[in-house]
Amino acid sequence: MKETIITGQQIKLARYAKALGHPVRVFIVELLSKQSCCYSGDLAEELPIARSTLSQHLKELKEAGLIQGEIHPPKIKYCINRENWEEARMMLRELFTM
Repeated sequence: MKETIITGQQIKLARYAKALGHPVRVFIVELLSKQSCCYSGDLAEELPIARSTLSQHLKELKEAGLIQGEIHPPKIKYCINRENWEEARMMLRELFTM
């Protein structure tokens, strides 16, 4: 039996990369990185996609830890998770400088 050579760092980097693997999610991260926070309704106005599709993209980014959401009924406010975003940036930078 072969020993597993996949590290926790590689798994985490792959999760970040997967979350950024769709142009809509890249757009969302770019938008949120330029402002402090944004409500999901405001994002829906910016993007020509169904709200249910937007919700799925936000869920993917949130599960990866790149964004965080606060519920303010009936709205949800989303922000970049600065700590994880910086970690993802450093990990990607290291990968591309190898």
